Amino acid sequence: MTSAELINTTSVTSLTLVGLAPLSNHSLFFFFVFLSVYLFVLSADSLVVYIICSQRSLRRPMFFFVAAVLLNSLAASAMVYPKLLSDLLAGGSSVHVSRFACLCQAFLLYSLGGSSFMLLSAMALDRYLSICRPLRYAALVSPAAVAVLLLLCWLLPAILVGGGVLLASRLPLCSTQLSRLYCDIYSFVSLSCGGGAAQLSEVYGLICTTATVFLPTAFVLFSYGRILAICLQSSRSFSSKALQTCLPHLLVFLSYSISTAFEMLHRQLQARSDPAASLAASVVLVVVPTVLNPVIYGLKMKEVFGHVTRLLTCRTER
Repeated sequence: MTSAELINTTSVTSLTLVGLAPLSNHSLFFFFVFLSVYLFVLSADSLVVYIICSQRSLRRPMFFFVAAVLLNSLAASAMVYPKLLSDLLAGGSSVHVSRFACLCQAFLLYSLGGSSFMLLSAMALDRYLSICRPLRYAALVSPAAVAVLLLLCWLLPAILVGGGVLLASRLPLCSTQLSRLYCDIYSFVSLSCGGGAAQLSEVYGLICTTATVFLPTAFVLFSYGRILAICLQSSRSFSSKALQTCLPHLLVFLSYSISTAFEMLHRQLQARSDPAASLAASVVLVVVPTVLNPVIYGLKMKEVFGHVTRLLTCRTER
Protein backbone atom coordinates (compact mmCIF):
# COMPACT_ATOMS: atom_id res chain seq x y z
CA MET A 1 0.00 0.00 0.00
CA THR A 2 1.40 3.42 -0.98
CA SER A 3 1.74 6.40 1.36
CA ALA A 4 -1.00 8.20 -0.59
CA GLU A 5 -3.35 5.30 -0.02
CA LEU A 6 -2.52 5.29 3.68
CA ILE A 7 -3.92 8.81 4.13
CA ASN A 8 -6.67 8.49 1.56
CA THR A 9 -9.36 9.08 4.14
CA THR A 10 -11.44 11.87 5.61
CA SER A 11 -10.15 10.89 9.05
CA VAL A 12 -7.01 13.04 8.56
CA THR A 13 -7.13 15.41 11.53
CA SER A 14 -4.19 17.77 10.86
CA LEU A 15 -2.51 19.53 7.96
CA THR A 16 0.90 21.18 7.57
CA LEU A 17 1.37 24.74 6.30
CA VAL A 18 4.79 24.97 4.66
CA GLY A 19 4.42 28.51 3.29
CA LEU A 20 6.63 29.91 6.07
CA ALA A 21 9.69 27.94 4.92
CA PRO A 22 11.25 30.80 2.88
CA LEU A 23 10.87 33.10 5.93
CA SER A 24 12.25 30.74 8.54
CA ASN A 25 15.86 32.03 8.35
CA HIS A 26 14.77 35.59 9.12
CA SER A 27 11.63 34.86 11.10
CA LEU A 28 12.28 37.52 13.77
CA PHE A 29 12.69 40.26 11.15
CA PHE A 30 9.50 39.26 9.36
CA PHE A 31 7.73 39.00 12.71
CA PHE A 32 8.30 42.72 13.35
CA VAL A 33 7.41 43.61 9.76
CA PHE A 34 4.05 41.81 9.91
CA LEU A 35 3.45 43.03 13.46
CA SER A 36 3.89 46.63 12.28
CA VAL A 37 1.55 46.03 9.36
CA TYR A 38 -1.08 44.43 11.60
CA LEU A 39 -0.94 47.23 14.18
CA PHE A 40 -1.29 49.81 11.41
CA VAL A 41 -4.26 47.99 9.86
CA LEU A 42 -5.91 47.55 13.26
CA SER A 43 -5.52 51.19 14.28
CA ALA A 44 -6.27 52.74 10.86
CA ASP A 45 -9.37 50.65 10.17
CA SER A 46 -10.69 51.20 13.69
CA LEU A 47 -10.08 54.95 13.44
CA VAL A 48 -11.98 55.37 10.17
CA VAL A 49 -14.87 53.15 11.33
CA TYR A 50 -15.07 55.09 14.61
CA ILE A 51 -15.20 58.41 12.76
CA ILE A 52 -17.94 57.19 10.42
CA CYS A 53 -20.03 55.88 13.32
CA SER A 54 -19.52 58.88 15.58
CA GLN A 55 -20.09 61.74 13.13
CA ARG A 56 -23.68 62.58 12.21
CA SER A 57 -22.59 64.14 8.93
CA LEU A 58 -21.15 60.79 7.80
CA ARG A 59 -24.23 58.70 8.52
CA ARG A 60 -25.06 58.27 4.86
CA PRO A 61 -25.36 55.12 2.71
CA MET A 62 -21.98 55.57 1.04
CA PHE A 63 -20.17 55.72 4.37
CA PHE A 64 -22.10 52.77 5.78
CA PHE A 65 -20.75 50.66 2.92
CA VAL A 66 -17.24 52.03 3.53
CA ALA A 67 -17.46 51.06 7.20
CA ALA A 68 -18.66 47.58 6.21
CA VAL A 69 -15.67 47.09 3.89
CA LEU A 70 -13.28 48.19 6.63
CA LEU A 71 -14.95 45.87 9.15
CA ASN A 72 -14.39 43.03 6.65
CA SER A 73 -10.74 44.07 6.44
CA LEU A 74 -10.45 44.02 10.23
CA ALA A 75 -12.02 40.56 10.44
CA ALA A 76 -9.82 39.14 7.67
CA SER A 77 -6.72 40.59 9.34
CA ALA A 78 -7.72 38.96 12.63
CA MET A 79 -8.00 35.63 10.80
CA VAL A 80 -4.47 35.83 9.34
CA TYR A 81 -2.03 38.12 11.15
CA PRO A 82 -2.16 36.81 14.77
CA LYS A 83 -1.65 33.18 13.67
CA LEU A 84 1.08 34.23 11.24
CA LEU A 85 2.85 36.21 13.96
CA SER A 86 2.75 33.31 16.42
CA ASP A 87 4.14 30.98 13.75
CA LEU A 88 6.97 33.39 12.94
CA LEU A 89 7.76 33.86 16.62
CA ALA A 90 8.04 30.09 16.96
CA GLY A 91 10.56 30.19 14.12
CA GLY A 92 9.36 26.96 12.54
CA SER A 93 9.55 26.34 8.79
CA SER A 94 6.23 24.48 8.86
CA VAL A 95 3.12 24.72 10.98
CA HIS A 96 0.62 22.07 11.92
CA VAL A 97 -3.05 23.03 11.93
CA SER A 98 -6.12 20.92 12.52
CA ARG A 99 -8.35 20.05 9.58
CA PHE A 100 -11.32 21.74 11.26
CA ALA A 101 -9.38 24.95 11.99
CA CYS A 102 -8.08 25.03 8.42
CA LEU A 103 -11.59 24.78 6.97
CA CYS A 104 -12.89 27.42 9.40
CA GLN A 105 -10.17 29.86 8.35
CA ALA A 106 -10.85 29.13 4.68
CA PHE A 107 -14.58 29.72 5.19
CA LEU A 108 -14.07 33.06 6.94
CA LEU A 109 -11.49 34.38 4.47
CA TYR A 110 -13.44 33.38 1.36
CA SER A 111 -16.78 34.64 2.67
CA LEU A 112 -15.20 37.96 3.72
CA GLY A 113 -13.48 38.28 0.34
CA GLY A 114 -16.71 37.64 -1.58
CA SER A 115 -18.56 39.99 0.75
CA SER A 116 -16.06 42.77 0.05
CA PHE A 117 -16.59 42.48 -3.70
CA MET A 118 -20.36 42.58 -3.20
CA LEU A 119 -20.04 45.63 -0.94
CA LEU A 120 -17.99 47.36 -3.64
CA SER A 121 -20.76 46.62 -6.13
CA ALA A 122 -23.28 48.07 -3.64
CA MET A 123 -21.13 51.22 -3.45
CA ALA A 124 -21.11 51.38 -7.25
CA LEU A 125 -24.92 51.15 -7.23
CA ASP A 126 -25.09 53.90 -4.61
CA ARG A 127 -22.83 56.20 -6.68
CA TYR A 128 -24.70 55.37 -9.89
CA LEU A 129 -28.07 56.28 -8.38
CA SER A 130 -26.65 59.39 -6.70
CA ILE A 131 -25.08 60.74 -9.91
CA CYS A 132 -27.33 59.37 -12.65
CA ARG A 133 -30.70 59.31 -10.81
CA PRO A 134 -30.39 62.13 -8.24
CA LEU A 135 -34.12 62.88 -8.05
CA ARG A 136 -34.96 59.30 -7.11
CA TYR A 137 -31.88 58.66 -4.95
CA ALA A 138 -33.50 59.35 -1.57
CA ALA A 139 -36.44 57.06 -2.33
CA LEU A 140 -34.37 54.22 -3.79
CA VAL A 141 -31.50 54.26 -1.27
CA SER A 142 -33.56 54.35 1.92
CA PRO A 143 -32.26 53.12 5.30
CA ALA A 144 -34.26 49.92 4.82
CA ALA A 145 -32.73 49.37 1.38
CA VAL A 146 -29.23 49.93 2.78
CA ALA A 147 -29.88 47.41 5.57
CA VAL A 148 -31.12 44.82 3.06
CA LEU A 149 -28.08 45.37 0.84
CA LEU A 150 -25.69 45.01 3.76
CA LEU A 151 -27.33 41.77 4.89
CA LEU A 152 -27.27 40.43 1.33
CA CYS A 153 -23.60 41.32 0.90
CA TRP A 154 -22.70 39.47 4.11
CA LEU A 155 -25.10 36.52 4.07
CA LEU A 156 -25.02 35.44 0.41
CA PRO A 157 -21.22 34.85 0.28
CA ALA A 158 -21.34 33.11 3.68
CA ILE A 159 -24.05 30.72 2.46
CA LEU A 160 -22.33 29.99 -0.86
CA VAL A 161 -18.89 29.54 0.69
CA GLY A 162 -20.40 27.43 3.46
CA GLY A 163 -21.65 25.00 0.84
CA GLY A 164 -18.17 24.85 -0.70
CA VAL A 165 -16.57 24.18 2.69
CA LEU A 166 -19.10 21.44 3.38
CA LEU A 167 -18.25 19.74 0.07
CA ALA A 168 -14.51 20.10 0.70
CA SER A 169 -14.79 18.70 4.23
CA ARG A 170 -16.06 15.37 2.84
CA LEU A 171 -13.14 14.87 0.45
CA PRO A 172 -10.57 12.12 1.10
CA LEU A 173 -7.03 13.55 1.24
CA CYS A 174 -3.91 12.13 -0.40
CA SER A 175 -1.54 14.79 0.98
CA THR A 176 -1.34 16.94 4.10
CA GLN A 177 1.03 19.77 3.07
CA LEU A 178 -0.33 23.18 2.07
CA SER A 179 2.15 25.57 0.44
CA ARG A 180 0.50 28.66 1.92
CA LEU A 181 0.63 31.10 4.81
CA TYR A 182 -3.02 30.35 5.55
CA CYS A 183 -5.71 27.87 4.56
CA ASP A 184 -7.99 28.26 1.57
CA ILE A 185 -10.58 26.02 -0.05
CA TYR A 186 -8.82 25.67 -3.41
CA SER A 187 -5.60 24.43 -1.80
CA PHE A 188 -7.54 22.10 0.47
CA VAL A 189 -9.31 20.55 -2.53
CA SER A 190 -5.94 20.21 -4.31
CA LEU A 191 -4.84 17.88 -1.51
CA SER A 192 -7.67 15.48 -2.27
CA CYS A 193 -7.31 12.28 -4.25
CA GLY A 194 -9.33 13.62 -7.18
CA GLY A 195 -12.36 11.86 -8.56
CA GLY A 196 -15.93 13.02 -9.01
CA ALA A 197 -16.24 14.59 -5.56
CA ALA A 198 -13.21 16.82 -6.13
CA GLN A 199 -14.48 17.85 -9.56
CA LEU A 200 -17.87 18.70 -8.07
CA SER A 201 -16.16 20.82 -5.44
CA GLU A 202 -14.14 22.65 -8.12
CA VAL A 203 -17.23 23.33 -10.24
CA TYR A 204 -19.11 24.59 -7.20
CA GLY A 205 -16.13 26.81 -6.35
CA LEU A 206 -16.25 28.30 -9.84
CA ILE A 207 -19.97 29.02 -9.42
CA CYS A 208 -19.32 30.71 -6.07
CA THR A 209 -16.47 32.78 -7.54
CA THR A 210 -18.69 33.86 -10.42
CA ALA A 211 -21.52 34.88 -8.07
CA THR A 212 -19.38 36.71 -5.50
CA VAL A 213 -16.48 38.07 -7.58
CA PHE A 214 -17.01 38.10 -11.34
CA LEU A 215 -20.64 39.31 -11.38
CA PRO A 216 -20.01 42.11 -8.82
CA THR A 217 -16.90 43.09 -10.80
CA ALA A 218 -18.91 43.28 -14.01
CA PHE A 219 -21.55 45.40 -12.26
CA VAL A 220 -18.89 47.77 -10.86
CA LEU A 221 -17.38 48.25 -14.33
CA PHE A 222 -20.83 48.82 -15.86
CA SER A 223 -21.87 51.32 -13.18
CA TYR A 224 -18.71 53.41 -13.35
CA GLY A 225 -18.82 53.22 -17.13
CA ARG A 226 -22.30 54.77 -17.04
CA ILE A 227 -21.12 57.39 -14.53
CA LEU A 228 -18.19 58.28 -16.81
CA ALA A 229 -20.56 58.63 -19.77
CA ILE A 230 -22.79 61.01 -17.76
CA CYS A 231 -19.76 63.03 -16.64
CA LEU A 232 -18.54 63.47 -20.21
CA GLN A 233 -21.90 65.01 -21.09
CA SER A 234 -22.06 67.30 -18.04
CA SER A 235 -20.32 70.47 -16.89
CA ARG A 236 -16.73 70.40 -15.69
CA SER A 237 -17.64 71.23 -12.07
CA PHE A 238 -20.26 68.46 -11.92
CA SER A 239 -17.89 65.95 -13.53
CA SER A 240 -15.06 66.88 -11.16
CA LYS A 241 -17.23 66.45 -8.07
CA ALA A 242 -18.73 63.17 -9.30
CA LEU A 243 -15.38 61.64 -10.21
CA GLN A 244 -13.89 62.78 -6.90
CA THR A 245 -16.52 60.85 -4.94
CA CYS A 246 -15.96 57.75 -7.11
CA LEU A 247 -12.15 57.75 -7.04
CA PRO A 248 -11.68 56.17 -3.56
CA HIS A 249 -14.05 53.32 -4.40
CA LEU A 250 -12.32 52.72 -7.73
CA LEU A 251 -8.91 52.59 -6.02
CA VAL A 252 -10.16 50.08 -3.42
CA PHE A 253 -11.80 48.05 -6.19
CA LEU A 254 -8.46 48.06 -8.04
CA SER A 255 -6.61 46.83 -4.94
CA TYR A 256 -9.05 43.95 -4.49
CA SER A 257 -8.85 43.10 -8.19
CA ILE A 258 -5.04 43.01 -8.08
CA SER A 259 -5.13 40.81 -4.99
CA THR A 260 -7.60 38.44 -6.65
CA ALA A 261 -5.36 38.26 -9.73
CA PHE A 262 -2.45 37.34 -7.46
CA GLU A 263 -4.63 34.67 -5.85
CA MET A 264 -5.19 33.11 -9.28
CA LEU A 265 -1.48 33.43 -10.03
CA HIS A 266 -0.77 31.79 -6.69
CA ARG A 267 -2.77 28.75 -7.74
CA GLN A 268 -0.64 28.35 -10.87
CA LEU A 269 2.56 28.75 -8.86
CA GLN A 270 1.33 26.16 -6.39
CA ALA A 271 0.87 23.71 -9.24
CA ARG A 272 4.48 24.35 -10.36
CA SER A 273 5.88 23.96 -6.82
CA ASP A 274 7.59 27.36 -6.67
CA PRO A 275 7.60 28.13 -2.92
CA ALA A 276 9.27 31.57 -3.06
CA ALA A 277 7.04 32.97 -5.81
CA SER A 278 4.01 31.33 -4.21
CA LEU A 279 4.88 33.00 -0.91
CA ALA A 280 5.21 36.42 -2.60
CA ALA A 281 1.76 36.07 -4.16
CA SER A 282 0.34 34.96 -0.81
CA VAL A 283 1.84 37.99 0.98
CA VAL A 284 0.46 40.40 -1.63
CA LEU A 285 -2.99 38.86 -1.24
CA VAL A 286 -2.88 39.41 2.53
CA VAL A 287 -1.15 42.79 2.77
CA VAL A 288 -2.36 44.89 -0.19
CA PRO A 289 -6.12 45.18 0.56
CA THR A 290 -5.80 45.40 4.34
CA VAL A 291 -3.20 48.20 4.17
CA LEU A 292 -4.60 50.21 1.26
CA ASN A 293 -8.27 50.26 2.33
CA PRO A 294 -7.92 52.58 5.36
CA VAL A 295 -5.26 54.67 3.61
CA ILE A 296 -7.47 55.30 0.57
CA TYR A 297 -10.65 55.99 2.53
CA GLY A 298 -8.83 58.05 5.15
CA LEU A 299 -6.92 60.24 2.69
CA LYS A 300 -9.04 60.35 -0.46
CA MET A 301 -12.46 61.04 1.08
CA LYS A 302 -12.52 64.68 2.12
CA GLU A 303 -15.25 64.22 4.72
CA VAL A 304 -13.33 61.44 6.49
CA PHE A 305 -9.90 63.07 6.09
CA GLY A 306 -11.09 66.27 7.72
CA HIS A 307 -12.30 64.42 10.81
CA VAL A 308 -9.12 62.29 10.91
CA THR A 309 -6.86 65.34 10.93
CA ARG A 310 -8.94 67.07 13.59
CA LEU A 311 -8.92 63.97 15.78
CA LEU A 312 -5.19 63.39 15.40
CA THR A 313 -4.35 67.00 16.15
CA CYS A 314 -6.64 66.93 19.22
CA ARG A 315 -8.88 69.70 17.90
CA THR A 316 -12.54 69.53 18.84
CA GLU A 317 -15.26 70.74 16.53
CA ARG A 318 -17.19 73.72 17.70
